Amino acid sequence: MTSATPPSSRSSSPQKVCHSQTQTDVLKPLLGGGISGGGGTLRKRRRVLSKDGRSNVRIEHVSGRSALYMRDLWTTFLDMQWRYKFFLFTATFAGTWFLFGVLWYLMALVHGDLLEFDPPSNHTPCVMQMQTLTGAFLFSLESQTTIGYGFRCITEECPAAIVLLIIQLVITMLMEIFITGTFLAKVARPKKRGETVKFSQHAVVSNHEGRPCLMIRVANMRKSLLLGCQVTGKLLQTSLTKEGETVRLDQRNVPFQVDTSSDSPFLILPLTFYHVLDDSSPLRAWAAKGGGWTDPELADFELLVIMSATVEPTSATCQVRTSYLPDEILWGYEFPPVVSLSTSGKYVADFAFFDKVAKTKTTPIFNTSSPQHGYQINGGGTLPEVSDPEKIRLEQSYRERGEDRGRVRDTPLSVRISNV
Repeated sequence: MTSATPPSSRSSSPQKVCHSQTQTDVLKPLLGGGISGGGGTLRKRRRVLSKDGRSNVRIEHVSGRSALYMRDLWTTFLDMQWRYKFFLFTATFAGTWFLFGVLWYLMALVHGDLLEFDPPSNHTPCVMQMQTLTGAFLFSLESQTTIGYGFRCITEECPAAIVLLIIQLVITMLMEIFITGTFLAKVARPKKRGETVKFSQHAVVSNHEGRPCLMIRVANMRKSLLLGCQVTGKLLQTSLTKEGETVRLDQRNVPFQVDTSSDSPFLILPLTFYHVLDDSSPLRAWAAKGGGWTDPELADFELLVIMSATVEPTSATCQVRTSYLPDEILWGYEFPPVVSLSTSGKYVADFAFFDKVAKTKTTPIFNTSSPQHGYQINGGGTLPEVSDPEKIRLEQSYRERGEDRGRVRDTPLSVRISNV
């Protein structure tokens, strides 16, 4: 991993360097980790993404941020925490009751309906039995909530009162629709459904199909299924471009898979997703050191794991996230089985073993060069190892066709297989 050029020895303060994505101190690690000078112990790293999938990025110095939030009130209300939402809900209704109560009181004041005016017995008020501010507030509340106790009602004396009543009912109805809609939308968000999807606390590295693989375990803790599950990874680390520019929090794709025959795994039981550690892996430098998470340069990264799926009952898209720091990736460990068969013949997923790990019998070894073994073909040549069964079947069909036609070659056969 390449870092920026250190500051001059004559400088007393850390040098500021503008990177393509961030501005930071060149002596400051990406995630706040590193080796302390005296004891040699690893300090606690800061996360970009917490274990439960929440972002730890703070946004500052955004000009007109409040105006931007007010332009999108729907999303602002949905993202609002419940305690603020309940407070705003209560304040909105109480505020409109009092505001229109004041307007009704002013109308009674102008028309001379109040007690201090001592209206004559044949005087017809705008609103019956509304002669104080308290009465005006109660009439506003009763009109807005359509209670209607029967003795406080509007009359035909004041056309302005009829217009005010129509305005109050239209405005408050629109507000009730908006607030009720945000409540329902917030309750129905698939975010809570994502909390019933569990990631393993640690990632492990062990051999799978003869190759070292980084593995994580994912489980659905509900009986309702998640459709179209897709697990992807993002590696956040420092990188250096060809132009010599240091990029902090550079994102590299880390593909995960269950097997080579399914792009959409069936998450009815806990599954183990794995990423092959080879020369094309963005973790190759770290894997070449045998998972050396105590190295201050190689261990300066964070692995984000994201699972996207569709919730079966609501057809809403759900995304679940977590992250792994280098000290949470255990080299030479594997996950023990969690699925067993009960005496009644049912499959049982025991989550007591979900986060447990076990030491492997053989330590995985990362090979920097591509494997030379392959499949033997006519003439003694080899084809590179192909992991896709469809490609293997195509290769076998090419071989059989060559044998049927009786072709004899003195040179090794070279076959280009399409990406099926």
